[in-house]
Amino acid sequence: AQSCSIPLNAFDDSGGMKTMSEDNEAVDTSCCAYCGIAEIDDIKLMDCDDCDLVKYCSDACQKNHKPEHDDACKKRAAELRDELLFKQPESSHLGDCPVCCLPLSLDTAKSSMMMCCSKIICYGCACANAVREVEGRLKHTCLFCREPAPDTKEGRGRQNMKRVKANDPAAINQVGEEQYDKEDYDTAFEYYTKAAELGVAESHFRLSLMYHFELGVEKDEGKVIHHMEKAAIGGHPRARNNLGCEEWNNDNSDRALKHWIIAATQGHDDSIKHLMNAYKGGFVDREVLAATLRAHKAAIDATKSPQREAAEKYFQDLHR
Repeated sequence: AQSCSIPLNAFDDSGGMKTMSEDNEAVDTSCCAYCGIAEIDDIKLMDCDDCDLVKYCSDACQKNHKPEHDDACKKRAAELRDELLFKQPESSHLGDCPVCCLPLSLDTAKSSMMMCCSKIICYGCACANAVREVEGRLKHTCLFCREPAPDTKEGRGRQNMKRVKANDPAAINQVGEEQYDKEDYDTAFEYYTKAAELGVAESHFRLSLMYHFELGVEKDEGKVIHHMEKAAIGGHPRARNNLGCEEWNNDNSDRALKHWIIAATQGHDDSIKHLMNAYKGGFVDREVLAATLRAHKAAIDATKSPQREAAEKYFQDLHR
């Protein structure tokens, strides 16, 4: 088998071999980090399970190299995790209304999920569609998929269960929410867990609450943080705000501020309040706070439209 030559930058000034912690670039990833065999012909190298620093030709080499590599691996894995965790999401976990293509408001009272297709429609589009149907004397159908809309709660439930059987993540999460509201936490946990495995940020957030408040499960702060981080990575601003509070309480002010700034730029109001308090305490620069306030306003403004404002006025008048 062919072996790799050791690069010159693998040595320190005294001529000794550098360790991984001294210089991550010292390892040549074109060969196995343990035995040195090169990736040629039928020899394929695999990445370390947890980091991007080294490669191995076999599970045996990875196992044998673990004692030497473990510290550098854990450090790099934490760095990679933070890169993912503190990356600004492109949108909130709710995304855009599929009809008007504007970002959905974080206020979930201003949108609703269609049980037939699991699409979340803003109230602006829903209200405009209702007016169109009344004026045209049309049968009420889903605004997105045009499926006839059932008149009863039971009918909507049957539609949602069809989506659940089709393994629709949003529909599975919806059943979890229904059971959560009924305080059937065992069933809620089952559905939330399945939806979380399918990538639903809201399910991760709800699981973090269940582990924190011991709702059907034993308290587990490790799982609380795990699910909050998963939700935050998925664009969930409330979960990210909670992570900020957790870091702040643990005296990790820099990490807390990062979380609050990201959540605030998604339009989350509580995160702005935390940043304002941090500013009063001297933890935030005026320029950073001003930029975050502008981004917060821009995020909220992006969810507004004349159609949505008309719908909001309609519902306000309806409840007077």
